[in-house]
Amino acid sequence: MYTKKMFVLLGVLVLAAVVVTACGTAGPAGPAGPAGPAGPAGAPGAAGESVAATDLTCTECHNDTTLIVSKEAQFRELSVHGTGEAFERGEEGGCAGCHGTEGAKARINAGVSPHDASIEGVTNVSPFDCRTCHNIHTSYTKTDFSLTGGEQPVKFEYSDGTFDGGAGNLCANCHQIRNPKPKVDGGNVAITSSRYGTHYGVESQMLFGEGGLGETGSPSAHYAMVEDTCVACHMGEEFNHTYLPDVARCQACHADAENFDINGVQTEVKAKLEELHALFVDKGLLNAETDLWIATAAAPLTVPEAVANAMWNYKFVTYDQSNGAHNSAYAKALLDAALETMNAYTP
Repeated sequence: MYTKKMFVLLGVLVLAAVVVTACGTAGPAGPAGPAGPAGPAGAPGAAGESVAATDLTCTECHNDTTLIVSKEAQFRELSVHGTGEAFERGEEGGCAGCHGTEGAKARINAGVSPHDASIEGVTNVSPFDCRTCHNIHTSYTKTDFSLTGGEQPVKFEYSDGTFDGGAGNLCANCHQIRNPKPKVDGGNVAITSSRYGTHYGVESQMLFGEGGLGETGSPSAHYAMVEDTCVACHMGEEFNHTYLPDVARCQACHADAENFDINGVQTEVKAKLEELHALFVDKGLLNAETDLWIATAAAPLTVPEAVANAMWNYKFVTYDQSNGAHNSAYAKALLDAALETMNAYTP
């Protein structure tokens, strides 16, 4: 009997050991149960520090000054760029690169010439505004006043030079000759348009001393010695957006200047232009009333190359609009050569 009880006790102990061993080994984790209900809201934290208006970068431009309002008023009311005339042909392929915000900004940022094919197809064109020349609302700081194109030098489309005049480079993108030189055939040129000659707004090439025909020029002191070229003279340190030059700015270099006719240059150039105008009219080349050439595609005007050069140079100096102030030596050389040619020319 005793032995039998011992065997039963031993069996119970073995079974208990097996059970204990099995319970000590963890099985794989089961799937997660559903999320419990959200707990109660915690106590509100302390209020954060309020941001002062002066800490916002927008206030670098949008503040209690009249800076932006004054520039917009100057531009819209008094500048040719802002009154609409420069915008009227902004959807035309050959004009879009200079006659509207969309074409001009895209072209200048791309660093291509006014007639680059990439500017074709501009629609819904808008007139020049702040965004044409400035990178507005890209950083929301004063760097938004940075210039379109980043002041990159400008390779002229129809002459060899590259204009590198600081902030004035932006102006040179459009203020250059934008039509090709005439084709010479057998020493003659067939003029087929009453508007033969350079396009309007050729100031940067006049400053640089290029663009005229038959005469070699060189950069003027206004290009070589004036920092930021066009901007320095036409906007000044106050960045006036009428773009009208001021005699006071001239006095930094020309201390005794009382007007823009410094050393009588404008008087002399005006007289040469008037003399040329009379010669062109007398010799049947120019309409005295319209200042347009007497030529059409149906009735071309064929003239010797020297005469075609004289006609081109007359328009070049006229459309520079400074009456010699931008580059007096080059302007006078072009007009003197034209006068010599026209005085000797017999139709």
